[in-house]
This record gives sequence, structure tokens and C-alpha cells, in this order.
Amino acid sequence: MEEEIQELAKQLVEKLKHLPNGERHLVGIAGSPASGKSTLAQLLVDDVNKALQSQGLDSDSQAILVGLDGWHLTRAQLDAFPDPKLAHDRRGSHWTFDGPGYVDFVRSLRTEGELQILSAPTFGHALKDPTPEAIAIHPYHRIVAIEGLYTFLSTEPWKAASELLDERWWIEVNEEEAQRRLIKRHVVSGVAKDEEEALWRAEQNDLPNGRFIRDNMLQPTKIIQSKHDDTLSSL
Repeated sequence: MEEEIQELAKQLVEKLKHLPNGERHLVGIAGSPASGKSTLAQLLVDDVNKALQSQGLDSDSQAILVGLDGWHLTRAQLDAFPDPKLAHDRRGSHWTFDGPGYVDFVRSLRTEGELQILSAPTFGHALKDPTPEAIAIHPYHRIVAIEGLYTFLSTEPWKAASELLDERWWIEVNEEEAQRRLIKRHVVSGVAKDEEEALWRAEQNDLPNGRFIRDNMLQPTKIIQSKHDDTLSSL
């Protein structure tokens, strides 16, 4: 998918050239679990910044990637749910995220007037919890790519943030391929002890989450086919 990603990066660079001063271009990148959205998003941002640098435009404008995983509720917050076991088992479902906090962040990207330095959380896989204020979004970050399952969900409270995006890119992958990638990911990462447990996790949580967002997302502005590529299997 390298050539396709490079072409997408070129399109964003061209849009940036026509972007009014004091504005950011927001791109939401969503797809079902293991669709390849995280790696695609990172490669895209890297290619945009390489292109800007080659054109001598990187001093005033750069792209940055923000992951929705930073808005996961903490394990302590999940422990406080009426059914803590269910909350932990279904971690990754839309109701296990800080939706209102994410909406506030996207709104801050759209604040009128002089661009401010903003912060965003990340998800620490070693900690298994978010790390607050881990990413700094500077005024020169004129393109902000936000990747995650629910970046353009049509239900509340997510819808308000979804409608603020300039572009909504959906990464399309068939469920059989997604399941293959998920089993491999869960075993390699240690989330599951074997393929049987990995399949259970995929069928009970990941794949249902993918179906939910497919059925409840705002209309994508672009659909990108996720081709069979092992570099995308970790996403």
C-alpha cells in the first residue's frame, strides 16, 4: 500500500497549501480492529512531513498523529463499573472510552483565533492505561490525523467530534482477514495464551466492535481498501 499512502499524503499537502492561516485540517481515520488503520495513519503522517520538508514548507506546517486509544478509561475506572469483569472483557468498546473528553479535545482543535499549544493523551501498553498530556500539538501542526475505531461515530457524545472533522477515512477490510490478523496479534502480544483464546477475544469483543462502528458511523469521505499485508496485522 506504499504507493497509495504516498498519493494520499500528496493530496493532504495540496490541501494544506490552500488552508487559511490559523486553521487546522482534521482527518479522522477509522476501521475495524486489525484493519491496518494505525500503521497506515503513521505512514501517512510521515509521508506528509517528508513531502513538506522536501518543499521547504516544514518550518510553518507539519502533520501530527493522535490516537484515540489515549481516551481509554483507566483500569481503575473500569473497576468502578457495576459489572467490572464485563467492563474489562469488553475494553475497547465505545462505552469504555472517555467520549466527552475526546469531544472536548477535538473542539479545542477547532477553537477560533490564534492556534494554541494543546495536549493529547497516549495509551501506554506497558502500563495498560492512558498517559495524560503525552503529545503536544503545536500551532505549526496544521494537519492533525486522528486514528481509532470511533473517530467518526454517529452516536452521542461522539457525533459532535465526528462532525468537526474535515475528512473521514474508512479503512475497509473483510472480517475473515481481520480475524486472521487479530488472532496473530493477540498471540504475539501475549494478550491471549494461544490461538483458541485469541479467537475467543476476537469473536467476543474485537469483531463486534467493528460491526458496531460500521453500522453507526457518519458517511466516510474516503474509503481505502486494506490489502493483505502482514505489516498491517498489528493494528
